[in-house]
Amino acid sequence: MTDSGTAGQRVSVRGAVLAGGGATRFEGKPKGLELVGGERILDRLVGVMTAALGEPPLLVANAPDARSWRPDLRTVGDARPGLGALGGIYTAVVEAPAPVVCVAWDMPFVSVSLIRALAGALDRNDAVLPQSSGRRGVEPLCAAYGPACRDAIADSLDGGDLRAIGFHDRIRVGILPLAEVRALADPDLLFFNVNTADDLAKADELWRQHASSR
Repeated sequence: MTDSGTAGQRVSVRGAVLAGGGATRFEGKPKGLELVGGERILDRLVGVMTAALGEPPLLVANAPDARSWRPDLRTVGDARPGLGALGGIYTAVVEAPAPVVCVAWDMPFVSVSLIRALAGALDRNDAVLPQSSGRRGVEPLCAAYGPACRDAIADSLDGGDLRAIGFHDRIRVGILPLAEVRALADPDLLFFNVNTADDLAKADELWRQHASSR
């Protein structure tokens, strides 16, 4: 089990897979149930997060049949429905409860080492986000969140600010630098997400390339 905190005050860090809203579908099927390398993305993430943190993650999902996807997982709907990705993060912080590492369920290549690096940096930050070359420059849907995020996110939601990083000015935010991310794996692979059929085909090809290079 991964711990965060100073010596003598160890707090276990939990995991949460964020499955999005009940109406978010990929060709009529929830994205995380698609196969990459012959394995569902959800199952891949559960395995990675369990290996990294020592226990199965929470599943945050709003679909009516979500509990049937992985009956062994604790599954909860959004604590405050209809508030997008930030609502999902808030639910994980409340229900896991924090400290928690959250990962969106359409990211098949998130690694054990990345999860552990994010969790380990929570001892000196309220939230830890990995740097990337994405449009935000960081990855809030593959990040670690501590207990202080609960009230900070609630304030943002109350104010109508649904940006996934909109509450950061209220907390201590740590950034896992891109150089450190690269030392773990290719960031473009780690943060690859499946949004379309083309993305799914590319993910499968990336998996084959990655497996053959081992």
